[in-house]
Amino acid sequence: MLWTASQVCRRFSTSSHYYQNKLKLAIIGQSLFGQEVYTNLRKHGHKVVGVFTVPDKDGKADPLAVAAEKDGTPVFKFPRWRVKGKPIPDVVEAYKAVGAELNVMPFCSQFIPMNIIDLPKHGSIIYHPSILPLHRGASAINWTLIHGDKKAGFTVFWADDGLDTGPILLQRECAVEPNDTVDTLYNRFLFPEGIKAMINLAQSAKAIHDWIRGHDKVPGAWIAINGQPVTLYGSSLFGGSAPAGQPLEIEGASQPGLVTKNGLILYGNDGKALLVKNLQFEDGKMIPASKYFSSGESSSVELTDDEKKMAEEIRNIWKGILSNVQAIEDTTDFFKSGAASMDVVRLVEEVKQKCPSVQLQSEDVYMATTFQDFIQMFVRKLRGEDQEEELVIDYVKVNNMTVKMPYQCFINGKFEDAENGKTYETINPTDGKVSDVDACIQYTQRDLRRLADLMEEHQEELATIESIDSGAVYTLALKTHVGMSIQTFRYFAGWCDKIQGKTIPINQARPNRNLTFTKKEPLGVCAIIIPWNYPLMMLAWKSAACLAAGNTLVLKPAQVTPLTALKFAELTVKAGIPKGVINILPGSGGMVGQRLSDHPHIRKLGFTGSTPIGKQIMKSCALSNLKKVSLELGGKSPLIIFSDCDIDKAVRMGMSSVYFNKGENCIAAGRLFVEESIHDEFISRVVEEIKKMKIGDPLDRSTDHGPQNHKAHLDKLLEYCSTGMKEGATLVYGGRQVGRPGYFMEPTVFTDVEDHMFIAKEESFGPVMVVSKFKDGDVDGVLQRANDTEYGLASGVFTRDINKAMYVSERLEAGTVFINTYNKTDVASPFGGFKQSGFGKDLGEDALLEYLKTKAVTVEY
Repeated sequence: MLWTASQVCRRFSTSSHYYQNKLKLAIIGQSLFGQEVYTNLRKHGHKVVGVFTVPDKDGKADPLAVAAEKDGTPVFKFPRWRVKGKPIPDVVEAYKAVGAELNVMPFCSQFIPMNIIDLPKHGSIIYHPSILPLHRGASAINWTLIHGDKKAGFTVFWADDGLDTGPILLQRECAVEPNDTVDTLYNRFLFPEGIKAMINLAQSAKAIHDWIRGHDKVPGAWIAINGQPVTLYGSSLFGGSAPAGQPLEIEGASQPGLVTKNGLILYGNDGKALLVKNLQFEDGKMIPASKYFSSGESSSVELTDDEKKMAEEIRNIWKGILSNVQAIEDTTDFFKSGAASMDVVRLVEEVKQKCPSVQLQSEDVYMATTFQDFIQMFVRKLRGEDQEEELVIDYVKVNNMTVKMPYQCFINGKFEDAENGKTYETINPTDGKVSDVDACIQYTQRDLRRLADLMEEHQEELATIESIDSGAVYTLALKTHVGMSIQTFRYFAGWCDKIQGKTIPINQARPNRNLTFTKKEPLGVCAIIIPWNYPLMMLAWKSAACLAAGNTLVLKPAQVTPLTALKFAELTVKAGIPKGVINILPGSGGMVGQRLSDHPHIRKLGFTGSTPIGKQIMKSCALSNLKKVSLELGGKSPLIIFSDCDIDKAVRMGMSSVYFNKGENCIAAGRLFVEESIHDEFISRVVEEIKKMKIGDPLDRSTDHGPQNHKAHLDKLLEYCSTGMKEGATLVYGGRQVGRPGYFMEPTVFTDVEDHMFIAKEESFGPVMVVSKFKDGDVDGVLQRANDTEYGLASGVFTRDINKAMYVSERLEAGTVFINTYNKTDVASPFGGFKQSGFGKDLGEDALLEYLKTKAVTVEY
């Protein structure tokens, strides 16, 4: 643990021989943080003469109290220290009786009287989640972000009558990253400081396993081995007899662990076991748990001339990612040089592109964090690690890897030709060439987690298919298209056994003794029609909720992007989903989509696509059998950028709001309103950044901007830009097709866009930034212009003024409002639009309601 209160005490106690290891401490606080501080203070020789914490809650003691009571330390559980601002005499006397020389106050949520704070010989020390004195109070870390600070931090200080206004003892700071939230700051910086992730080994094996997997990968859960913290990753419950292994003493464990060829076996206090795959040490180095006793024994391999050349190519890749580092030395550490998780994806993919025969994984980077270790690991893989190749159905060679792509309809658990034997071609938008890829009964609820695991196992294959089918940049496809799809299935897997009704009191309950309750029931057969911009992710957003609610599913992917849906169907078989639960029907919207809308046995239809088609579907569903319908339709999302924003972030996120996924993004900012005083600077910086973007093959890991999905869409975008110029808007940049094979469109910027213009009102669904000025300070005026649209899917605002941000967010007429960020969707947050952007929600608990019906039952007894 780094710079917690225990370390402060250690630092304080060594300031003179008299105090060293002789402090009598009172701990006033609570939580796992308090428990961790207490344990470390005792370990460093200090005597804890009393612990003052909160009363038991629901019969359960606070973790700090549990640890202290176990050691026989006096524990006091006062509900309060003051009444009407005055100290409670009995509480004060109880505190005085312990004879503390210093108060340590970790996570102290109570109001402590000043005569308690000042009473010990050395006063009181406390911690704060900010860089004092910049922000104070319980929401200090929130204000760090709200004010757009570049630095966040952690402060240990002497408490005074203001609690957090006393002299600062120690501070530590970290950089605030562009997309940080309160959670990410806690997880990346404050959480790992010591604390909340330490594992209590005095519990059952399952509880230990749950704690580890609940912190994997961030922030990590740790134990102490030989006095050093070691973080554990990759936990699974272990059954059967233990294999041969070497015992390992672990502090606080009921019995020694066992290092085996499969990993580290840990035992709970119930005698049952769990298996841990990977260990990470304080310096950030990760190793397989099976190598604990031999991790430092491997000798370096001597590189051949060809391997040395490859090493230099990899050094250039590191340099491209770690642009802030002057030179990549053998000792350069990837993460200590500022790399983040997205950089890991990029490193793995760029190296694999240079050497496709080496099957590199993200975890390999964590296990070899310095350049020298990375090269050693790479060469060992290059020389001898085999990758098992699985033959499933049919395959083509793409991106230097074997990609298996089913091509038939998936009906009742089988891949079958269409009834009329008809097939159609799918086009690769990178080069315009034809690719070599030419009913529902009853649902038995299955564990969707297995399906998510299989998707993760095949994530590279899915990302490659997604990239060649939709034109998505591979790294984005891997991180977002596929990554969020996996997260979605895992999220809704957790809802399967939590769908329930309510008990309702009714007026007639007396004297007749009635009971009324509701039940949530599946709808039955549901149809889903998804678009071509996020083929797999749109499938996941809708089908995961549908299946979790207990329905069966018929899904029609977009005609131009069916391949990941068919690969997904293959994985459902491996996952054990019963036949007939999931059915995939590729084809045209006019034929397959219309049939689903009209079908009398389908009870729900979920659609994502254009507003005109949504209206047609809604009409067909009403005329057929009055199906339940949810529609996520077109958008013209406004993004308002005020002059008091963080301009660096506004430029970066403003570009992302338009050019993310080549602009083929339903919530893309269709129109940017930029305050007059920063307008010219904003445009200048956007154009400067566009010129740095690499346009090219989406399978190239360094590409920033790939091709549009299909030719008809590219032609529509070119016509859109032509219309904008004819109406008098200023084309600042782009507006043309890139001069190379394929459907590539230049990132485009229009300014001087007036409210009446076509491009001000209509969605481009491409990489076209449409910018309008508004007068300085005209908040209500720009709001009126932003809301002057028939669409209401998403919106955004950039300002450092939180009051202005909240005022604007309350008045923007859209289903999602982003403040000082954009495109930040999450599987737990409901997503859907207002007005002609549709109705109904994807994601979050709200999505389940789209696939359930409520039955009321009244019983007289």
